[in-house]
Amino acid sequence: MTDPLLAPPDRRPGLARWAAPAGYALAALALFALAPALLSDFRLGQLSRYLCFAIVAVGIALAWGRGGMLTLGQGLFFGLGGYAMAMHLKLADAGAGQLPDFMLLYGSTDELPWWWEPFRSPIVTLVAIPLLPMAVAALIGYAVFRRRVRGAYFAILSQALAAAFAILLIGSQATTGGTNGLTNFQGFFGFSLYDPVNRRMVYFIIAGTLLALLLLTRQLFRSRYGELLVAVRDSEERVRFLGYDPALVKLVAYTASAGMAGIAGALFVPAVGIISPALVGIVPSIQFVIGAAIGGRASLAGAALGAIAVAWAQTTLSEEFPAAWTYFQAGLFIVVVAFLPGGLASLGRLLPRRRRPPTGERTTDDATERAVLTA
Repeated sequence: MTDPLLAPPDRRPGLARWAAPAGYALAALALFALAPALLSDFRLGQLSRYLCFAIVAVGIALAWGRGGMLTLGQGLFFGLGGYAMAMHLKLADAGAGQLPDFMLLYGSTDELPWWWEPFRSPIVTLVAIPLLPMAVAALIGYAVFRRRVRGAYFAILSQALAAAFAILLIGSQATTGGTNGLTNFQGFFGFSLYDPVNRRMVYFIIAGTLLALLLLTRQLFRSRYGELLVAVRDSEERVRFLGYDPALVKLVAYTASAGMAGIAGALFVPAVGIISPALVGIVPSIQFVIGAAIGGRASLAGAALGAIAVAWAQTTLSEEFPAAWTYFQAGLFIVVVAFLPGGLASLGRLLPRRRRPPTGERTTDDATERAVLTA
């Protein structure tokens, strides 16, 4: 039977058609009114970090939940966006014609590397933040999907790329800050980050970006492309026999998820004040996936809320149980995967539902074939 939340608006039963608008309204109220009013500046800054992780989870929901691609290397794209933003902020702090402070400290170069120079421009930086990760993802995806690499092999390959990126950053201390990364940012496009008002502005930018990407991705879910992506996930060979290119369909989703991760990484930099190899390697990439899996990778709201909940639990448990919080996190992941494979968002499916009239029923195969033929 077709999920009523994914059916066209005129065919969704009862009040279900108003569930999404009501959810967005409540999310906007919570993010823009309740959180700033109830949380201290410190806790609001932490929430900014959690929302960045939620943006990454939205991309994972598209690529993994909708497209069946287990992306264990989102740290690569998160880092590309983060370092692009950090490079611009360091150059802006240094001033025209000057080197960033860490380059002067290490004293290993007297000239700015050529690949740093374009990031002096705020316009180039804003364009590069989503497009650079998307370009890298397009190159990787084209090479991988054309060779029909999928499943565990794709997951391992994506994780290896994130690890390689972190190793490259560590080995380039003179130009990337090495293990310490880039930190100590003073301004954000002309606004001082030491001013609490401006830090709240950064929070509002992150919250607005999350809601916008949720809305755009939901529209993509409900489009003909979204149905075709599901068809590729469920029966790739069948889609190929019907004349469509599954590699191209998956490439679009993978590239879009990379762009979201890049945006999240860029917003993470002014919110937290640092970007380093420890934030872009294997461990953070796995944590991104854990948040989406616990919340529900097939649900946009579930993936976003799961990422926020896991990040919040990590902070809270590490404060209360510094030596044991990782075991709590692992236990939560095991319990959810074992008993709720669809994540916490699937709890509603356990409740009894009133059966719809037979005239509105369609089998899964019929729905998939219709999605392919109408795409």
